[in-house]
Amino acid sequence: MTGRPDLRLGITDVAPVVSCGSFSARAVVGEQLPITATVFREGHDAVSADVVWTPPGGAGDAAVLHRMAGYGDEPDRWLAVVEPDREGLWTFHVEAWSDPLATWRHAVEVKIEAGQGPEDLANDLEEGARLLDRVAAEGPGEHREAVSATAAALRDESLELTARVAPALTPALRRVLQEHPVRELVTSSPRYEVWVDRPRALYGSWYEFFPRSEGPVVGGTATHGTFATAQERLPAIADMGFDVVYLPPIHPIGAVNRKGRNNTLSPGPDDVGSPWAIGSVDGGHDAVHPGLGTLEDFRAFVDRTRELGMEVALDLALQAAPDHPWVKEHPEWFTTKPDGSIAYAENPPKKYQDIYPINFDNDPDGLYAEVLRVVRHWMDAGVRIFRVDNPHTKPLNFWHWLIWEVKRTDPDVLFLAEAFTRPAMMHQLARIGFTQSYTYFTWRTERGELEDYGRELARNAHYMRPNFFVNTPDILHESLQFGGPPMFRIRAVLASMMSPTWGVYSGFELFEHVAVRPGSEEYLDSEKYQLRPRDWAAAEASGRSLAPYLRRLNEIRRAHPALQQLRSLHFHPMDNPDLICFSKTDAPSGDAVLVVVNLTSHHTQIGTTALDLPVFGLDWHERFSVTDEFSGASYDWGQFNYVELDPYRQPAHVFSVAFPRPVQFPPPVD
Repeated sequence: MTGRPDLRLGITDVAPVVSCGSFSARAVVGEQLPITATVFREGHDAVSADVVWTPPGGAGDAAVLHRMAGYGDEPDRWLAVVEPDREGLWTFHVEAWSDPLATWRHAVEVKIEAGQGPEDLANDLEEGARLLDRVAAEGPGEHREAVSATAAALRDESLELTARVAPALTPALRRVLQEHPVRELVTSSPRYEVWVDRPRALYGSWYEFFPRSEGPVVGGTATHGTFATAQERLPAIADMGFDVVYLPPIHPIGAVNRKGRNNTLSPGPDDVGSPWAIGSVDGGHDAVHPGLGTLEDFRAFVDRTRELGMEVALDLALQAAPDHPWVKEHPEWFTTKPDGSIAYAENPPKKYQDIYPINFDNDPDGLYAEVLRVVRHWMDAGVRIFRVDNPHTKPLNFWHWLIWEVKRTDPDVLFLAEAFTRPAMMHQLARIGFTQSYTYFTWRTERGELEDYGRELARNAHYMRPNFFVNTPDILHESLQFGGPPMFRIRAVLASMMSPTWGVYSGFELFEHVAVRPGSEEYLDSEKYQLRPRDWAAAEASGRSLAPYLRRLNEIRRAHPALQQLRSLHFHPMDNPDLICFSKTDAPSGDAVLVVVNLTSHHTQIGTTALDLPVFGLDWHERFSVTDEFSGASYDWGQFNYVELDPYRQPAHVFSVAFPRPVQFPPPVD
């Protein structure tokens, strides 16, 4: 016999569920999480449903019932919205049940409307009274007298029919019965998990920079920066409104096969090498590059970052330079070629002679234990976010073990997957536990592909959280190479407004845009291979800095809870394909933001919106006020609105929306 014979009522399509419940769905503290299901039964009797929402470590008596309600155009679809208030592993299941009170109420209303009298309804009236007797006996004392009086009225043959029935149909009694229903034939779905992170897992602004480039320039020559000199850059980063300071690897850099400037194979004596070629005689993954300082210097850097309201994300790159201590102490952790040499990293036609990939199959127990030790070492130094380099080149079961082993004791630790790889792998990394993921945003420039990708991410927000980086040390998209300063603004608006988490690699605010060669996405004089000091003060003083624009974007994000969400992202039609329009809403605060962006950097674009007003809880004819967060100008808008955007003067509108009356946003469910 197959199936579940205990399923008296039908419960299907429960969400959010990841891989049929194999992995946990994801939410953050304070986030509104919609839970949906299809609930049905045989015949015509009414059904209802609850979500049983249980906190971390909670027993049955800690669970809270959230009444579900029908939603959408499809019959039998039910919804409840829950809001976790702490980190950890929550669980939920759906309980469907026969609702005899709703069945009774519908039958009585229909029969009275059809003209049936007291004699025809005698049994119905007694059935209703008995149901109310049950409510009075089982419900709280403050409602007992009113419910009993209503049951008595149904039995009082001295009253006219309408007077006997009316008390049972009042809104006040309906509210009581909504809170204290009669539940019969209760049927439960399987129990599902939701892992709840701290809010930074969903919302934040990241800034990446190389501390080694923050040294003084002496006699026209760059000198190696330290954690102490890099601290001097932190106030400016905080002033731009960033929440996370992301550092590339800070470990000793290998001397064997070291790369020179622009990835050459012939380094000079002063070339600093790639930080991702980790390990030398000075130590490995648990050591600090001597040129940057000591572990105590790093701790001081972390403390200063926190003082400024930010936190540090550290690169976790599981690979080794040929002179890493691991190579000598644990050669079994690498792949040996037939000639006895160790294989270096390759991504044909690219070769990385300065890096040995790790082989996770030869000694998994030893290697797993060592990586966990390294991660906990940096956690002890104050790191609570790890940006993981190329996780798609390591085994999935290893990441699943490592992430949950860490979260078992430290649920606040977050892991970002830097995985520009095939969609199936990106999604699976998210399912197994990665907190956030790099995305394809960098290569999405046309309206159609931006809309399709945004919808895909919003659909999968229950497990995959995007981080929209506008650039990285590896990726200088051609749109930035040739789009001029307006394109830098356009991409910053799209990233910061579409995604609750976005990121900028240092130099973006200076409009750095020159590639090493035509057709390449690598920067000329890439900071991966050399020191790259920048004169921040001169750029700001001359007005040639994007920093004020980035600051304003982050101010807008902090002021609007709607922009700190992903599920509510909604695209609205426009009649010009070079203009994109989207909105975000936040139900608890009543906040709504509407964004219109010119996707071209050299031409003014005009167009007309066709706003989907029900997304804002409005009827199609209603009007409302919008205020531009950049200019302060306000406009009276409706469904159709004229827009004109000059990329040189103002490439985008970011509107805060004020409604003429309190509105209820529909839940952001697929």
